[in-house]
Amino acid sequence: MSSAQIADAPQSRVESPYAWVRLLAALMLSTLGGVGMWSVVVVLPAVQAEFDVARGAASLPYTLTMVGFGLGGVLMGRLSDRFGVMVPVIVGSIALSVGMVAAGTAGNLWLYAIAQGLLVGVGSSATFGPLVADVSFWFTRRRGIAVAICASGNYVAGAIWPPVVQHFIETDGWRATNIGIGIFCVVAMLPLALILKRPVPILDVAAGTGTAAGRSPLALGLSPAALQTLLVIAGVACCVAMSMPQVHIVALCSDRGFGAARGAQMLSLMLGFGIVSRLVSGVIADRIGGVRTLLLGSTLQGVALVLYLGSEGLVSLYVVSALFGLFQGGIVPSYALIVREFFSPREAGARIGTVIMATLFGMALGGWMSGAIFDLTGSYDAAFVNGIIWNLLNVSIAAWLLVRSTRRYAHA
Repeated sequence: MSSAQIADAPQSRVESPYAWVRLLAALMLSTLGGVGMWSVVVVLPAVQAEFDVARGAASLPYTLTMVGFGLGGVLMGRLSDRFGVMVPVIVGSIALSVGMVAAGTAGNLWLYAIAQGLLVGVGSSATFGPLVADVSFWFTRRRGIAVAICASGNYVAGAIWPPVVQHFIETDGWRATNIGIGIFCVVAMLPLALILKRPVPILDVAAGTGTAAGRSPLALGLSPAALQTLLVIAGVACCVAMSMPQVHIVALCSDRGFGAARGAQMLSLMLGFGIVSRLVSGVIADRIGGVRTLLLGSTLQGVALVLYLGSEGLVSLYVVSALFGLFQGGIVPSYALIVREFFSPREAGARIGTVIMATLFGMALGGWMSGAIFDLTGSYDAAFVNGIIWNLLNVSIAAWLLVRSTRRYAHA
């Protein structure tokens, strides 16, 4: 962000009524923009049937969407740091809408996948990482819960959009559904983007180093590059694990004879409980910090993945899907809090965007990997085991950072 933006922003706006209005607008934008991530999951069986491809190939559009979302998050984060968050949100809203229409008119799987990756994925990215980073500047005492509320928009999207998309697929077909979503999004999102026109408050931005608490990666005995690298690896690992249920629950239910509609309901239930998880995790993070919240969420996510291995019936899948959502919702917002705790606020948009990129790469890799493992084994059991192994890597990194920070601060 520019020095002019900083100078024009009075500190009194922090946690003001406008800050809450801005948070509400960010939540709505994140909810609308999140459709790009979840619609591609719901249409996976229909796309596979229409283009007559294997499950792994049908998972490719989702993978490219996550790659586009990840790379776009870094780009949009840099735009936000330089020009303010309204610019990337407007650009992203237009790209998302054009991409949904292009995907709905695609003549083959590759054109559909490219539209999802280059337009839908990149466009959707503007409504997550940049908004989370922006919200973190408008709150101090309630930063954890504010970030959690904003990040919940992605899960509100996951709770609302799958059954809506599934309904319109059944009544109008997946192509008309995509086109309709594209038109709706551009009409609804552009007015909301204008609410974000005001520059961020001064807070600790003008200081340019560390956070208000004076922390830095050096306090952990790590360079900024080393801590960023660890967060990137952790982000990939946790989301490879997270992707198995989120990406393939609809296909899993179809394979077991429960129907795609049941799978869409489970996905909605999972992400609905994920909203609760993110909000509760935000309250917890305000008390215990980002690193401890990350470790807690990652550990519980591993427990849920183990429970999936023993879930064969419809009822047990509903129950475990709800638990999975309840356990893992606070993981991704924890990365944003860790960045704000240990890095310069001037770099918040780009650094949070980089970590979000890693989580999306993890989702992309895990979504493809789970489909490929299914094609090789004819079952999702091995894919769940693969997710558990990746989750252990994330737990190990979070635990190591916690032990290191505890020892350093105790010694100081």
